[in-house]
Amino acid sequence: MYLEPTAVPLLEMRDISKTFNGLRVLKNVGLKVYPGEIHALMGENGAGKSTLMKILSGAYQADDGGEIRINGQPVAHYHPGTAKDLGIAVIYQELSLCPNLSVAENIYLGRELRRGWTIDRKGMEGGCLEVLTRLGAEFKPSARVGTLSIAERQLVEIARALHAEAKILVMDEPTTPLSSRETDRLFALIKQLRGQGLAIIYISHRMAEIYELSDRVSVLRDGEYVGELARDVLSAEMLVKMMVGRDLSGFYKKEHAAYDPGAVVMRVRDMADGKRVKPCSFELHAGEVLGIAGLVGAGRTELARLIFAADPRTGGTLEVVGKPVTPLRNPTDAIRAGVVYLTEDRKAQGLFLDMSVADNINICACVPDARAGGVLDRRQGARRATGAIESLSIRVASGKVNVGALSGGNQQKVLLARLLEIKPHVLILDEPTRGVDIGSKSEIYRIINQLAQAGVGIVVISSELPEIIGTCDRVLIMREGQLVAQLGGACGHEISQEAIIDLATGGEQVAAHG
Repeated sequence: MYLEPTAVPLLEMRDISKTFNGLRVLKNVGLKVYPGEIHALMGENGAGKSTLMKILSGAYQADDGGEIRINGQPVAHYHPGTAKDLGIAVIYQELSLCPNLSVAENIYLGRELRRGWTIDRKGMEGGCLEVLTRLGAEFKPSARVGTLSIAERQLVEIARALHAEAKILVMDEPTTPLSSRETDRLFALIKQLRGQGLAIIYISHRMAEIYELSDRVSVLRDGEYVGELARDVLSAEMLVKMMVGRDLSGFYKKEHAAYDPGAVVMRVRDMADGKRVKPCSFELHAGEVLGIAGLVGAGRTELARLIFAADPRTGGTLEVVGKPVTPLRNPTDAIRAGVVYLTEDRKAQGLFLDMSVADNINICACVPDARAGGVLDRRQGARRATGAIESLSIRVASGKVNVGALSGGNQQKVLLARLLEIKPHVLILDEPTRGVDIGSKSEIYRIINQLAQAGVGIVVISSELPEIIGTCDRVLIMREGQLVAQLGGACGHEISQEAIIDLATGGEQVAAHG
């Protein structure tokens, strides 16, 4: 149960600014957090959330003029040791545990118990048993962290913070690697900790989590504090407007031409893999945004990969702008025909994270850029990268920056830029806005609209039904490896969340398929 704020906040950050190399990334930001509350911190990637929390942890020093107060008292000479002594703990998205050590050794890391000259492992195991029991941990203090699941490792991080008597717990995107069941358990634990008087600062891009957990929400935009919303007045419209400076009404805005059944740009016939995907057939029209919706495991990604020839198929043919694609042995054949695919896992299967933005954009244009003797035309590559950065509004100082240093939304736009340099007839987008902030989502929707206006046929695979409904002209429903129904377009059945869920789960609604 939420405890009403006391008169004096447990934590108060006043007029916090931070400048890097002459660039001011935080501008007089304030934040108040009370004991026994879950305080959400929201904003686009690059809004300053991480910088503010690193100042709170002591990893960064704020510019002169700012102040951090604990229980109303200003804190001087703030550094990481100060933060720990004051009971401030940060659990980052990338967990900071030592996998080769035991749970107890990780909890006591830097504060090890000793018996003479040796480490007292038994004493540490006994000393952390109470906090693990309190958290409902099902593993032993002697268990090696490397053998635990992601959710269990997260529990170890929380146990370490509580064992160190943390009073303020910062959680940065904690549910990203978790399943829905693990997320539910984490939420129950967070609410339990709030009930015990902990102050929790919760950072997430997921609106559903903010509604579920937060007592108050503070919003940053472009390094500035915009304001806060209490739970009883919290709404998606207000949050989006505070975060990106515009109304939700224009968030999903179709500006491309209506569905045109005349111009077929891609025809898929009887595409199957003999395992997950049963024979699937459909047509895509130039300038159309076609959604493929279904439950997780329905075979949507597998179908996309078959069309792109990323996986072997047992049957099926592909036709692009009226011409059969033969042979269709691998992605190179699909790309030559004008079909490109944006993978759902940009980090593992899309980007070269240790390479620059420019090199990632130009990777598919290496051969056309090559001059006599196979020497790359670096100037042409630089011009291409600069043009893509500007047209897709990629937020980066220059094309020389490593793509791994960018936010999720900007990484996604780099990957899109690479695909668009191919000048495709068909663009398949698999979870195009997964892990990106609201502002980047809006920009990706703008890019989809522009491509559709230019006559590109676009396939959108998404687990977010508002995204499917708001961006697509027509939606195909996939269930158990088959395309079972169609909504929108010429079939006469309206695209709605209820209809999609009903059809995806085997409901009785009837919709034309073709």
